[in-house]
Amino acid sequence: MSGLLRTIASRAAPVLRAQSVIQRAHLTTGPAKDPVGPAVNCIGLAMFSLAILGPSGWILAHLEDYKKKA
Repeated sequence: MSGLLRTIASRAAPVLRAQSVIQRAHLTTGPAKDPVGPAVNCIGLAMFSLAILGPSGWILAHLEDYKKKA
């Protein structure tokens, strides 16, 4: 088993060490191009809240139905 691991490691090590592809993020700093209004903020916050709390609320609302199935 250790011979197999040594073979895999000897073949994989040069590939893992080679850095042929260098990825760089193009980040810019500064103010936003378009200002975000309060309506957009409220809609975004509501959608995130619904996405996070909606499924758990559905399960809690139908908990008795799930208990009857089991």
